[in-house]
Amino acid sequence: MKVLVTGSTGLVGNALVSDLRQAGHIVCRLVRPESKLATHTTPEGFDVKWNPATGELGGAAVGADAVVNLAGASIAGKRWTAERKKLLRTSRVDSTAMLVKALAKMAARPRVLVSASAVGYYGNRGDEILKEESEPGGDFLAGIAKEWETEAHKAEVLGIRVVAARFGIILARERGALPQMARPFRLGVGGRIGSGEQWMSWVSLDDVIGMLRFALENATLRGPVNFVSPQPMRNVEFTHALARALHRPALLPTSAFALRLALGEMADALLLTSQRVLPEQLQRLDYSFVHGNLAAALTSTLT
Repeated sequence: MKVLVTGSTGLVGNALVSDLRQAGHIVCRLVRPESKLATHTTPEGFDVKWNPATGELGGAAVGADAVVNLAGASIAGKRWTAERKKLLRTSRVDSTAMLVKALAKMAARPRVLVSASAVGYYGNRGDEILKEESEPGGDFLAGIAKEWETEAHKAEVLGIRVVAARFGIILARERGALPQMARPFRLGVGGRIGSGEQWMSWVSLDDVIGMLRFALENATLRGPVNFVSPQPMRNVEFTHALARALHRPALLPTSAFALRLALGEMADALLLTSQRVLPEQLQRLDYSFVHGNLAAALTSTLT
């Protein structure tokens, strides 16, 4: 299978490219003009020039069987100024729109597009159990996710099967949210965040890669898919599990007021919001979870 990948240098993209190449697939990383990646050709794939501002896609993309769209500026990378929020949207919504337009120009189109989204689609929902058919929220991240998915689903009229991968909190050792969450615990000052009652929907990086492979290969999977474990946890339970995995105490809570003072709007969207999300589509198709249990996932990831 020949697979095009945007966002190939990110946490998920880097791991996916490695996994697909090890499995014998041809992987083409879509490389933006400003990227510092060295364009090269290997037996396992090509780097393809890709300009999300203009939709220009290099000729080496011809003959692709699948596309995985993981592009997007880091949600937690910087404080949310008006300029940053604009970048968060354009790097997802506009780039996906241009990607679909580029696919429309292909004489032979890929069979499937797996496009990233996030459980932020649901907004802050308290104890409500959220499945793929649940309504979207009304906050900033929910708005981006809704637009993001809308642009991806436009590929369906081209005869392309579309999967919108709604990622939960991805647990990985070196990058992403987990190292930041683990830092205060390693220093002995970790604890619950805010009330600790908010639900956290998490997924291991190993499962993310497994789910992406499953989405590429399973022709019956389409539409929004929750890329989360089947066991969402309240923040207080998550932080105690993290403390046990690190052999550290979980005694010092972080107040919601302090977080809002330090991070502004981002604190509510990323740390204090509650999303109790279940992977109904994946369970219906009998996806086999690598890590369905949080304690095992943390132990595997951190050791």
